[in-house]
Amino acid sequence: MLNPKNILISGAGSGIGRALAIGYSCKESNIFLCGRNLEKLEKTKKICQALGANIIIKSIDVTNNELLKSWIDDIDKSFNLDLVIANAGISAGTSLSNESFAQIKGIFDVNVYGVLNLIQPAIENMKKRGRGQIAIISSLAGFKGLPSSPAYSASKAAVRVYGEGLRGNLKQFGIEVSVVCPGYVKTPMTEINDFPMPLIMTPAKCVNIIKKGLAKNKSRIAFPCALYFVIWFLTLLSNNITDPIFARLPGKKPLQK
Repeated sequence: MLNPKNILISGAGSGIGRALAIGYSCKESNIFLCGRNLEKLEKTKKICQALGANIIIKSIDVTNNELLKSWIDDIDKSFNLDLVIANAGISAGTSLSNESFAQIKGIFDVNVYGVLNLIQPAIENMKKRGRGQIAIISSLAGFKGLPSSPAYSASKAAVRVYGEGLRGNLKQFGIEVSVVCPGYVKTPMTEINDFPMPLIMTPAKCVNIIKKGLAKNKSRIAFPCALYFVIWFLTLLSNNITDPIFARLPGKKPLQK
């Protein structure tokens, strides 16, 4: 969608979410930001307001389905949301040990059900208007099950495939759907990684790619291109070949208790 005016972004307290809010901020924009940390949201709000945007923030957990739906419905009474970006997500891995069930559930609650909780009420309102755009932030990690972060990979694969199917399903209602699959981006989420991250990019560069892709209504926005090609190629190979390769990957740190 070109030049969306009313935009909702989850996970906007830092990282890609904050960068998206900044990237879309202008005098004509009304941007609704949610996240769990009110202090971080206030910081994002201050930056975006300096760029002329009208910013409304809400401290809310995307796993809270009823509260999130109520907030989105309230927004839609005064503002017709043009673009909803499901960005909130958490990352964790195994560090060479088994993932706990609590960690697996926590990842799926945020990365999968948190996405559904955000986009479903927005979709219902967009259907009534016959227009709108949904962007789901997945990951290049969602193309292959990684031994270093199986639950994270699975959660990102789930929303990627769901979004790609949803695109065709919602086209008849005038709703555009794009799935965004970034590689490594310099955010608080990747700061804890103590291993090399190839072709890591700044949030600003990441957002520039996302904005261009959404403006063109691209089905899949995957980057950086070189890393995307490598991962895509590996998905074509037999698991007998790729399993030993991925088994050598360093372990991702588990969620902090």
